[in-house]
Amino acid sequence: RGVGMLDTQESSASMSFLNLFNERIDDKPSGVLIPIPQYPLYSATLAEFGLAQIGYYLNEGNKWSLEVSELERALRKVEDTCNPRVLVVINPGNPTGQVLTHKNIENVIRFAHKHHLFLLADEVYQNNIYDKDSAFHSFKKVMTEMGEPYSKMELASFMSISKGYMGECGIRGGYAEIINMDPKVMKVLLKSISMIYPTVLGQIVLDVVVTPPRSNEPSYELFQKEKEKILRSFAEKSQLVDEILNSIPGYKANPPMGAMYAFPRFELPSKAIEAARAQGQEPDVFYAFELLENTGILVLPGSYFGQIPGTNHFRTTILPEKKKIKTMLEALKQFHIKFLKKYS
Repeated sequence: RGVGMLDTQESSASMSFLNLFNERIDDKPSGVLIPIPQYPLYSATLAEFGLAQIGYYLNEGNKWSLEVSELERALRKVEDTCNPRVLVVINPGNPTGQVLTHKNIENVIRFAHKHHLFLLADEVYQNNIYDKDSAFHSFKKVMTEMGEPYSKMELASFMSISKGYMGECGIRGGYAEIINMDPKVMKVLLKSISMIYPTVLGQIVLDVVVTPPRSNEPSYELFQKEKEKILRSFAEKSQLVDEILNSIPGYKANPPMGAMYAFPRFELPSKAIEAARAQGQEPDVFYAFELLENTGILVLPGSYFGQIPGTNHFRTTILPEKKKIKTMLEALKQFHIKFLKKYS
């Protein structure tokens, strides 16, 4: 029972891992707690393997925080329909951009221990922290610091070369670190992914990502300079996106603390909602298509990620240069004002 490192394609690793829990006990499927909003890979994987999705809502009113009381509520809701086995935590959040505090992670670990849940920590954006009051804390590190019995809990954490400030999104690869898993189960997992190979290029880039330049190496100074410049630009663009979005009538956005997205909430007139329903679309999907057709701006509707019923969101990125972000958001603002007039 130690540490296992899997060099693989990240999405394939997470899918193979979740398939370990694909069994029925007392004629009930295994259940997996996932955040809402969430990265759609998880809901799609659960559906493919016949696992029950147990959604827990992040608290939008408190910067998309993860609250143990909501985890407890989600478990109570499904106690008669499935067997909860896994808790998925995405930190920093996608699409919400929140960063969990050390205390928050401790409480989540205690919750998982109390309910005998395997922890799955999606930490692929761990290097993208640009909020001055936030810091990344890995679940493994916090569990170890807490000591027994928490340090003996089963945990799988994911990292990717396709995210973070080095973000090579066209190159797919990553790794999973698994601790305290039973050796027999680990053998099954290794066998299940034995035919999954990352590309040679992906493996080369992964080696570069996990072994950055050291202080005594020639490229260290330039590496640090470029890294700091990228993260500083993320912080500036995050603030810019937050300010402009919150200036749009009916918009409310939490400032992103990490990752590379904004996930604003927006209100729609009742006539717009009726028009969406008439076309068989969710209101935020209808809005996103109107936005694309009228401005060329592409966003992903919040309903793709999950959201509290009756609310509307979309995900957009903070990656473009500041000049392009300003142009895009100004076009979005003008579109929204016209949209409100059209459907008022």
